[in-house]
Amino acid sequence: MLDQPKPSTPQPTIPKVDRAEIPDFNDLPGQVWPRNAQRQEDGVVTIAGVPLPEIAEEYGTPVFVVDEDDFRSRCRDMAQAFGGGEHVHYASKAFLTTTIARWVDEEGLCLDVASEGELRVALAAGFPAERVTAHGNNKSTSFLKLCVDAGVGHVVLDAPGELDTLNAVAAEAGRVQEVMVRVKPGVEAHTHEFIATSHEDQKFGFSLAAGSAHRAAQAVMRAENLSLVGLHCHVGSQVFDAEGFSLAAERVLGLWSQLAKEGAELEILDLGGGYGIAYTADEQPLDVKAIAADLLARIDAHAAARGIEAPKIMVEPGRAIAGPSTVTVYDTGVIKDVHVDDNATRRYIAVDGGMSDNIRPSLYDAAYDVRAVNRFCDGAPTASRIVGSHCESGDILLRDALLPDDIATGDLLAFAATGAYCYAMTSRYNYMLRPAVVSVRAGQSTLMVRRESIDDVLAMEPGYTPPTQTKN
Repeated sequence: MLDQPKPSTPQPTIPKVDRAEIPDFNDLPGQVWPRNAQRQEDGVVTIAGVPLPEIAEEYGTPVFVVDEDDFRSRCRDMAQAFGGGEHVHYASKAFLTTTIARWVDEEGLCLDVASEGELRVALAAGFPAERVTAHGNNKSTSFLKLCVDAGVGHVVLDAPGELDTLNAVAAEAGRVQEVMVRVKPGVEAHTHEFIATSHEDQKFGFSLAAGSAHRAAQAVMRAENLSLVGLHCHVGSQVFDAEGFSLAAERVLGLWSQLAKEGAELEILDLGGGYGIAYTADEQPLDVKAIAADLLARIDAHAAARGIEAPKIMVEPGRAIAGPSTVTVYDTGVIKDVHVDDNATRRYIAVDGGMSDNIRPSLYDAAYDVRAVNRFCDGAPTASRIVGSHCESGDILLRDALLPDDIATGDLLAFAATGAYCYAMTSRYNYMLRPAVVSVRAGQSTLMVRRESIDDVLAMEPGYTPPTQTKN
């Protein structure tokens, strides 16, 4: 088992709730579920016309189901809001397969990668390297060499040693690599501490306050095989307004103005990602058009106040595109009532996945919207907790919810908005293998990534020979 979670504060008695106060469990909140999700007259939920129970039957559970048209439409929403696909880099760390990379390419967006592996997947999909930006706080020489050899559009520099290595790699290849410097502007968006990335005490970037960002930019300007084309920053995750981005931009533009006086010809201000989504029925979705208009207007004003031309803005949404497009379908197993105190019990509902396919609840205490998708449920609201099948007490997928008491073993439960940082962060804990990923469109399902098999895992051990050919 993993280490036990930190002790929590004592839990209060679970109150009895008036059923009339509880929203209908059979509804699918439109701001959370994929745009093409519907519950049919027989209670079955379909996405893009494909019944989720049919997907579970054909591909097994757990299974990630991606609404292709939803994903593509969010690409277009971002591109339209920020003035074109060349301003929008899909953050592939959120969710990447060769199919996803092709969708992003076909919708005209650019792509961010944060590792050599992500870059190789993008290249395998045929994604144009010149529309790729490479990130990472600890890029290896082989990663930087691949960036230069493949013709990656921009490399975002994160450390002094990386600057020197990239300059040498580019010189050896006889090329000049365009770069941006990642700046820590000292702005922390109002978000979970673990996923806020612009305060000073963290691993990413060069400090604006301490002057290391300025020194790094000056070093790039002196490097013969590097070309400084812009500055980059990132303020956090699950951000829903322009305030944090605007403050960061104002501070970074101060450095921009100083560098311009020193002869830098900058073009791009990359404000990173972090655009939020609704995970639960009581949350509101991001108004992409409004936040983009607000942000761009603020940046124009900041630039004008400094007497400089407004920069070309780039943004890096990942969650805001991939997150709402996907649901994860589980099969319900053991159900038992657990004594909480003298006045209450909590119902524990176990499903056939867990922290290996969705680490976010354990890592960030993330909440989700969950619905039965094989039928209507009409039971009384009952204090419930949905847990996985791992040998770990912290393997909780939904900590506290009022769920119908007629949810039964064999029901299919789907978690909405699992497109970002779920499959991308899967593990093999307890040898629970990675689920299949299936895309749906116009009444058809297509296998995007097959389910991992035990033979896949054992094949990495030298000398292993499969006893039989496993059908996947």
